[in-house]
Amino acid sequence: MKILVTGSSGFIGTALCARLDAADHEVVPVARNNGPAIADSLEWDVDAGKIDFRAIQGSDAIIHLAGENIADGRWDDAKKRRLVESRVDATRRLCENLAESPQRPAHFLCGSAIGFYGSRGDELLDEGSEGGSGFFAELCRHWEAACEPLARAGARVVHLRTGVVLGKGGGALKKMLLPFRLGTGGVIGDGEQYMSWIDLDDLVRALELCLENESIKGPVNLVSSNPVTNRVFTKTLGRVLRRPTVLPMPAGLARFLFGEMADETLLASQRVQPTKLSQAGFRFEHPMLEGALRSILER
Repeated sequence: MKILVTGSSGFIGTALCARLDAADHEVVPVARNNGPAIADSLEWDVDAGKIDFRAIQGSDAIIHLAGENIADGRWDDAKKRRLVESRVDATRRLCENLAESPQRPAHFLCGSAIGFYGSRGDELLDEGSEGGSGFFAELCRHWEAACEPLARAGARVVHLRTGVVLGKGGGALKKMLLPFRLGTGGVIGDGEQYMSWIDLDDLVRALELCLENESIKGPVNLVSSNPVTNRVFTKTLGRVLRRPTVLPMPAGLARFLFGEMADETLLASQRVQPTKLSQAGFRFEHPMLEGALRSILER
């Protein structure tokens, strides 16, 4: 398959492109015209939503991962505006332009997040669960809705509701390792909030399945089948690193340091199941947290 990938230089995009290359797909990175240059890439005019349609002729799919980093910085008004512009507005313009093109790919896989569900305590959530409340949930809802013009034009659209991605060299784990190695890691808040996580290798395998299995459409939860509470996650990471985890971060301190983002990410509880992946026969190589952490840290 010929596959165009936006966000190809990011933490997930880099691993995904390597996986697709190894599977003999033709991978074409798509670079934003206001972003860093990428060798041998197509240019995507973010403001106009346009890609060089002559260059995408013969392409089979687009995997759209580009957007402002959700977990980088406080959610002040400017940050929220960048999140909406880079994820909702840019996706809508891209899909509207693709919908009007006779060369549009048949498959469009678009980033999303389990933030769609909001904070739901210990409620078991799957793709059929309703969306939650809050800025992050609304962002995800509008982000997914931005793909509707392309879906109406007949493309198969998949919404990639990704959880906490664990891998070497990036993502959530990279931010956690230094304080945990210094012995200053600890539970956040009361520690009872659920974290739905996935190993990076399993994530890119699941993305490949979503690409190749044409029966998969709509929202897909990209998480392990074994979510854990923040307390269990903290103790497990400490055990793997052989470091103490006795310095908690009270909820008030998390809110002071991170503002609104703390309530909607660090303190939010999302106990999510990958029902569609399971129904499609996907098998996790790292279904349990401790095994996944040990595998990542031994690489």
